[in-house]
Amino acid sequence: MKQALEIDTPMTSAELRASLSLAGIYMLRMLGLFMILPVFSIYARHLEGSTPALIGLAISAYGLTQALLGIPYGLWSDHVGRKKVIAFGLLIFAIGSIVAAQADSIWGVILGRSIQGAGAVASVVMALAADLTREEHRTKAMALIGISIGISFAVSMVAGPVLEGLIGVKGIFWIISGLALAGIAVLYLIVPNPVISRFHRDAEAQPDQFGKVLKNPELLRLDFGIFSLHAILTATFVVIPLVLRDTVELETASHWKVYLPVFLLSMFAMVPFVIMAEKKRKMKPVFVAFIIIVAGADIGLLFGAYNVYAIGFLLFLFFTGFNLLEATLPSMISKVAPSELKGTAMGVYSAAQFLGAFFGGVSGGAIYGAFGKPDVFAFCAILALVWALVALRMNPPRHLSSLLINFGNLSHQEAIELSAKLRQVSGVVEAVVLADDGVAYLKVEKEHLDKSALEALLPG
Repeated sequence: MKQALEIDTPMTSAELRASLSLAGIYMLRMLGLFMILPVFSIYARHLEGSTPALIGLAISAYGLTQALLGIPYGLWSDHVGRKKVIAFGLLIFAIGSIVAAQADSIWGVILGRSIQGAGAVASVVMALAADLTREEHRTKAMALIGISIGISFAVSMVAGPVLEGLIGVKGIFWIISGLALAGIAVLYLIVPNPVISRFHRDAEAQPDQFGKVLKNPELLRLDFGIFSLHAILTATFVVIPLVLRDTVELETASHWKVYLPVFLLSMFAMVPFVIMAEKKRKMKPVFVAFIIIVAGADIGLLFGAYNVYAIGFLLFLFFTGFNLLEATLPSMISKVAPSELKGTAMGVYSAAQFLGAFFGGVSGGAIYGAFGKPDVFAFCAILALVWALVALRMNPPRHLSSLLINFGNLSHQEAIELSAKLRQVSGVVEAVVLADDGVAYLKVEKEHLDKSALEALLPG
């Protein structure tokens, strides 16, 4: 009997457990990277050898090592096993946190943060999620992991100042090391063991295909976008804690009183615009408009950050824009990238994200040291406006969904014939069948998809 086409069926309990537990591991690690962001600039003033430029480097050093090692970790896990590499990376991350906790100089913290970034297991977590979920549910698993990143950032902005008031920044680094070790426990106690691990083109990078991805102008515009977004975020937070402390005289432990309402309101405020972008087919105008909103928020911080209410409102605008852009960029990569190169495109995108964080921290610290806090906001606003100009040239992304179907063993000729048949199905925009993988990679317009015709092509 032919199987039904499972586009909208729920995950199994095992798939849901795998997705949630891996999202939890991802979240524990990202908490460790983000939690010092709202407090470190103030703390680092008292470290031996501290300068504004080195403070920015300490905040963002993880980005460089993460960007350099993320893809190699994924390739390594194909040979030695996912769980071993994830456990190794989390252990390295814990060691980096301990180094930073024990450091009395800015260089010690830079070393610790660099080691933290060297535990670059993000791509391996994605690959393990692909091992543990069926093709038709892989996008849902990746979405859950993506949501965990947003949650971890929001929690970090509130928890960082609260914990700083209770245990100090050194104590935060010790907690971060504990979170990494907790991630190892989750990995072995909760995450299922995959029956088989194999390479997944939709979740892992193919180094021999980087040239194709890097020659795609639409993907490069999106890569520049995530680079710019995280550069702006990191540079902004080199100085925002100092503005709250020095300009409005708000103690570090009380900064959460600004961040908490800002984050809650910004999350609600972005929802109607996400719906407008996706449902009303207004992705490009909404996307460009919110880049300009981020630029406007930094311009406001440059000229109007004189009291806590003004700063709170400008941060609300900033994070409304940031949250929407952070949520839509991966979706746009998925829509634009060729189906069989999605994992490679996401690998390049992830590297650009972490390089952006590194660039933003270094640039923000250097500009603050040379010119002062307001000029950091000017730098961020200029970068956002340049990004807006780049984004204006992009083609409006088509509203497509990715679909993977496992067809099992196929000969090369059968794969060619099946690709041709799939492309004839109404609603199928792109279809690539790879005989070696036994998988069809499709991009479809769900509202126009002829499910009956597609089901007729499924294996018996």
